[in-house]
Amino acid sequence: MDSLKHTLWVEKYRPTQLDNYIGNDHLKSKVSVYLESGDIPHLLLFGRAGTGKTTLAKLLVNNIDCDYLYINASDENSVDVVREKVKNFASTLGFKDMKVIILDECDYITPNAQAALRNLMETFSKNCRFILTCNYVERIIDPIQSRCQSFQIIPPDRKEVAQHLANILDNESVSYDIKNIATIVNGGYPDIRRVINGAQRQVVNNELVIDENTITQNDYKLQVLDILKTQDKKNSFQNIRQLLADSKVSDFSDLFRLLFDTIDDWGTGHIAECILILSKYQQSDAVVVDKEINIMSMFVEIIGTIK
Repeated sequence: MDSLKHTLWVEKYRPTQLDNYIGNDHLKSKVSVYLESGDIPHLLLFGRAGTGKTTLAKLLVNNIDCDYLYINASDENSVDVVREKVKNFASTLGFKDMKVIILDECDYITPNAQAALRNLMETFSKNCRFILTCNYVERIIDPIQSRCQSFQIIPPDRKEVAQHLANILDNESVSYDIKNIATIVNGGYPDIRRVINGAQRQVVNNELVIDENTITQNDYKLQVLDILKTQDKKNSFQNIRQLLADSKVSDFSDLFRLLFDTIDDWGTGHIAECILILSKYQQSDAVVVDKEINIMSMFVEIIGTIK
């Protein structure tokens, strides 16, 4: 397991000290106070995938004097599992004065299990703290949110991510062209984990080599924006449809965010309507059988609105 951990850059270079944690300067002063005091409140860390929520949670427990339990709630999310694991850990005698339970991806925990968790947080509040992480804070019941200090984890800017990746490549003695780093970052941003994993997959003989398929997948989002900005309503739908088919992308979460972030560029005069369209199809993206059909249905509606 250790050998595997050290072959995966995302684990090998996971920050263990606050000074090495990139971005989220608004949080660092608060976290620094926690580390100095050796105590933390219940925490709820929320934000987009791959932006450092789990890293911050592990950094905290590894730098204060505590015993801790890590639970990946996307795999273990039932009432019985949550109650049994949490209760057993919190109620047994530990080596340290404080115990911390990390519930990673806790938005996967069922509502009934969340209700049980709320009771456990109250029962063991004297000696046990909880750090919850999630992508979608609205899926966490209010009684849990009210018991936690909540922090939104904001993605570092692209330059910080690019510099972080360059530091990793330098440390691994991998040669690279700065343009290739930009390609990798643009393709995975704001998911830092995806950026690092993507770069590691592209290393051949200690050199960062970008193949055409990677370029196509990374560039498709920007090409979608270019198409939406044109006045060619007749061909816009077909061009986007062909672009998505060629890119072979199956996860559109970054595209939703990019469309929202750039909506002033392509949705002029129809921004409110387009936000509602994005919201509707982003919600359905999480449950539909075929994501490509869903995203193309969205573009039918968007193109009909803006052109």
